[in-house]
Amino acid sequence: MESVIEYRQSVLIYNPVAGKLKRNDQLLLRQTVAALRGVGIEVRPAPTIGPSTAGTIAREAIANGADLIIGLGGDGTINEIASGMIGSHVPLAILPGGTANVLSIETRGGTHTVKAAKRLPQRVTRRIAVGRLALSSGEQRHFLAMAGIGLDARVIEGVMPGLKKATGKFAYWVAGFQRFLRPLDPVIFDGERLGFVLASRVRNYGGDLELARGASLLHDDFEVVSFKGTNPLLYAFYMSAAVIRQHRLLPGVNVRRVSKLEFREPGALVQVDGELIGPTPATIEIIPDALTLLVDPAFQR
Repeated sequence: MESVIEYRQSVLIYNPVAGKLKRNDQLLLRQTVAALRGVGIEVRPAPTIGPSTAGTIAREAIANGADLIIGLGGDGTINEIASGMIGSHVPLAILPGGTANVLSIETRGGTHTVKAAKRLPQRVTRRIAVGRLALSSGEQRHFLAMAGIGLDARVIEGVMPGLKKATGKFAYWVAGFQRFLRPLDPVIFDGERLGFVLASRVRNYGGDLELARGASLLHDDFEVVSFKGTNPLLYAFYMSAAVIRQHRLLPGVNVRRVSKLEFREPGALVQVDGELIGPTPATIEIIPDALTLLVDPAFQR
């Protein structure tokens, strides 16, 4: 179903310490609110007040009659907001405000916040599935973009906050290089000894690579890309091939489409949408018909 709707009670949930917002001392927020007002969308700004608060803000806004939630922040903030909206038919619009902005890029919103805000009235609704991660501890997380087990979770663990604040994506490359200097933790999946498993709903990975070219938010499954082995030099080769989009042709790289994954062996770290969650054992599965997104009309896959 596609539609263009006039929204009368919109709430803009933003992360005041997200990359773009933090760097310009809230100027971007003011410009975004003005841009939305210029296209006929009056919003009530609602800042997050710490980790894991965005979902609660979204739930309360919907309970109080909001008919549109606009998320301004990085992928972690957008994921928190979406988690508070699971099961609701109130749409979520994504504006890029973080470091990688994977979800905004994926839905054709781009990386320019004000331009994306001005185009918001042209967006259409799409009902999508989401992922759900369940740890053996009982903790559960919903997510939109991806879950990574092994290498990339360790990279996220090693990112230095100060360097990320100053340099953005470069901090991830530094952390990744440091991981390549030592053997990787093994990830046991389907009887294989792997170093990295990606269960993705999006093509874009970190704003720079396309590891899961067949993935889509409009599909009711994950594209799972797994990389065999724990030798760090092997992963330098894998990632070099990924830069030129040839990694799928390499021996040791497996691509499949599934709706559920189980990691029964303990010890491998897991991240969802750029946030470190915890160690396996873990189950990752698709939850159909879970969320309404506002996307660019050009987003067809």
